[in-house]
Amino acid sequence: MEIKKIVIAGAGTMGYSMADIFAKYGYDVVLYNHRQETLDKAKTKISEASREKIAYTVDMQAFGDCDLIVENIIEDFDKKFAFYQELDKYVKDDTIIATNTSGLSINKLSEAVSHPERFIGFHWFNPPTLILLTEIIKNDHTRDDVAKAIYDLALSIDKKPVLVNKDVLGFAANRLQLAVVREALSLVDAGVVSKEGIDDVMKYGLGFRWACLGPLETLDFGGLDTFYHVSSYLMPDLEDSHEIPKELAEHYERGELGVKTKKGFYDYANGKDVEATKARDTKLQKLFDALYKE
Repeated sequence: MEIKKIVIAGAGTMGYSMADIFAKYGYDVVLYNHRQETLDKAKTKISEASREKIAYTVDMQAFGDCDLIVENIIEDFDKKFAFYQELDKYVKDDTIIATNTSGLSINKLSEAVSHPERFIGFHWFNPPTLILLTEIIKNDHTRDDVAKAIYDLALSIDKKPVLVNKDVLGFAANRLQLAVVREALSLVDAGVVSKEGIDDVMKYGLGFRWACLGPLETLDFGGLDTFYHVSSYLMPDLEDSHEIPKELAEHYERGELGVKTKKGFYDYANGKDVEATKARDTKLQKLFDALYKE
C-alpha cells in the first residue's frame, strides 16, 4: 500500500507537528480543523520550510481524496467515535484511518467506521519533533498490509516504530509509564521520598540509563540472577492499587493540571512555564543530538 497524500485531523500541538514533519519529508499534506482560528494559529507554529507546502481546511470534503487520515482530536472516546461516524461519510473504502489516541481502545474506536480492517492506532509522543518512538496498534481485524504500510511510513520519516499486536488500554508505553507513576506517587505519599527526590531518581538514575538501554537489556547487563533475587522480596511489596493515585486526583480536582494551568506538582507561575518548557526542550535536543544525530 502506497501512502502519498495524508490528511491530519486536528490542528493542536500534535496535529500541526505531524503535518510539519510529513511535509518536510515530501508527503502531500492537508491539515484539517473544524475551527479556522485554530488553523490560523497552527500555521504560525509550523516551520517556515513546511508552512506553504501544507493545505489548510475546515471542509470535511478533504477526507474524500487521500491515502491516510491521522486523527488528533480531543482525547475523549465519545467525541472521537462521533467524529469517525461523520468521517465515514466522506472517506474511500481503501483509505487507512489512524488514531493518535494515547490509550483508548482501538477495537472500540474501529466500530465507528466501515471496513474496520483499515483502522489502526498510530501513537506519537510529545514533543513529536524530538521523541522518535511511535506505537502502531492493531485492532482485532487490522490487515497486516495496513500495519506494514504505517510501519514503513514511520520509518520513512525517521521515527522508531514499535508494533503493538494486541489492543490493550494504554498500549505499551503508557502502561509502563503509569506503572512507574503509581509506584512513584506511592513512595511520595508514604513520606519515603520527596517529589523532587523521586524525579531525581528518574532523571539521574533510571531515566539516564533507560535512554540507552531498555528495561530488559538492563536486566541482562545487571544479571538475571540479581534481578531474580530482588524480585523475590520486592514484588510482593510494590504498590498494586487499582485506584487513581491520591495526589494526582487531588491536583486534578483542584484544576491544577501542570504547565498548562501554571500549577501541578510544581509551580509554573510568573513565566516559570515558559522557562520549564524551554529547559525541557533544550535538554531533549542535547540528548537527541548526543545519541542519534549523525
